[in-house]
Amino acid sequence: MAVSANRLELLQIADAVAREKSIDREIVIGAMADAIQKAARSRYGQETNIRVDINTKTGEMRLQRLLEVVEEVEDPNIQIHLDLARDKNPDAEPGDFIAEQLPPMDFGRIAAQSAKQVIVQKVREAERDRQYEEFRDRVGEIVNGTVKRVEYGNVIVDLGRGEGIIRRDEQIPRELFRYGDRVRAFVYDVRREQRGPQIFLSRTHPQFMAKLFTMEVPEIYDGIITIKAVARDPGSRAKIAVISNDSSVDPVGACVGMRGSRVQAVVGELQGEKIDIIPWSPDAASFLVNALQPAEVSKVVLDEDAERIEVVVPDDQLSLAIGRRGQNVRLASQLTGWDIDILTEQEESERRQKEFQERSEIFMNALNVDEMVAQVLASEGFASVEEVAYVEQDEVASIEGFDDETAGEIQARAREYLEQREAEFDAKRVALGVSDELKEIDGLTTEMLVALGEEDIKTMEDFAGCAADDLIGWSERKDGETKRFPGALSKFEISRAAADQMVLAARLKAGWITQADIDGPQVEADEDAETEEAAV
Repeated sequence: MAVSANRLELLQIADAVAREKSIDREIVIGAMADAIQKAARSRYGQETNIRVDINTKTGEMRLQRLLEVVEEVEDPNIQIHLDLARDKNPDAEPGDFIAEQLPPMDFGRIAAQSAKQVIVQKVREAERDRQYEEFRDRVGEIVNGTVKRVEYGNVIVDLGRGEGIIRRDEQIPRELFRYGDRVRAFVYDVRREQRGPQIFLSRTHPQFMAKLFTMEVPEIYDGIITIKAVARDPGSRAKIAVISNDSSVDPVGACVGMRGSRVQAVVGELQGEKIDIIPWSPDAASFLVNALQPAEVSKVVLDEDAERIEVVVPDDQLSLAIGRRGQNVRLASQLTGWDIDILTEQEESERRQKEFQERSEIFMNALNVDEMVAQVLASEGFASVEEVAYVEQDEVASIEGFDDETAGEIQARAREYLEQREAEFDAKRVALGVSDELKEIDGLTTEMLVALGEEDIKTMEDFAGCAADDLIGWSERKDGETKRFPGALSKFEISRAAADQMVLAARLKAGWITQADIDGPQVEADEDAETEEAAV
């Protein structure tokens, strides 16, 4: 069969559009068929069921009207009687469709314009889908592009097969871009939006620096060295923690490179950002000492429950440890994931003296003893009246200058003081309207019940509705700074595990859950373990 020029032209247009937009040729031909179908309906009636077939090899186009086979015709435009249908196809049954050939049609100006709009819309949708699918899989990668334009501080980057945007807050400070500049950025998000896929790029993201090191350091690319954490103050300073999986490879030296060539390549891309390369350690204290470099650290005290770390530095190292505008300690906090308090040796000494004095005063008032006896108890490590009251008498009597009689008297006074204080707290609890049943929860003291009552937590139902954060408080990290929010029991030393256990007990007593709900997962785990052992 000879192929007409119009048919060849149709296929050539489809091929050209598919190449230009980087989409499948079949999608373009399908869009053309939809456009012709819309134009045909405008001529034969919108209710008409029209099918358009375009031969992808020859370009031949066929228009057919589909009629549903029925026993009673209600709309002749879309239905055909069973008898007439069987004249065309003896096997026709109700519910089948009969295709009637339609003559070729000439497009008028309006129909052609409408068809063009359909094709453009379909091609644009296909192009957007292709861009989204392509760049969705590239999230977490570095891409190269050319600056296309700058709008209100946001940089639009031509990525070849799509456009990305570097928002103003994702650019390194004091960095300027002009039309045609080559730019390298990190793809951190791709979203499907009404106006098409939005590809968000960043030059301030911590992983941008990590990926640059991966490109510059073959040992990282090969997996010999692992980047464990990154913290950045974009354009100013950064810290990166690395560890080697091979004891013969120095992770810091490999990242620095010969005469600093590798790290300088990354510094150059980041507009002169100073980079501290730190050996990572599983020991939090050791890691923190490394993270605070170049400052020297005298002592580290960890509080794992509060996720805080206290660092003591020599007096002359304080400014170096904190850094300009707190930069060094802020980056160290981001890198380690711990809240860091920095004290000088003098400040720590003053604080210890203050704590010693406060404990001594507590013992003087509670036990009705003179200052010397109170200081002896504090210096022996007793931190509270409860400790004095309930330790073995021999432990108190073993203190130099004390005997059994003195120890017994001191402990009696301690217990009397605690009983008196307990009665005062209980009276206050009753006045606040805190339920007696809350006393049944292990770990809750009368003083804690008073604190709960002051926060309007007065019944078992109220307590069962709490989360651990409501009791012990929580921290939120934003812009490199951590803000602490107190809970109802923040002033008491309660761990998160203990708070969870208390809430669980309250929900059990309130009838919200049963013991089976608590034991269920463990029972299943035990059964799975037994099954695995039997299989072995």
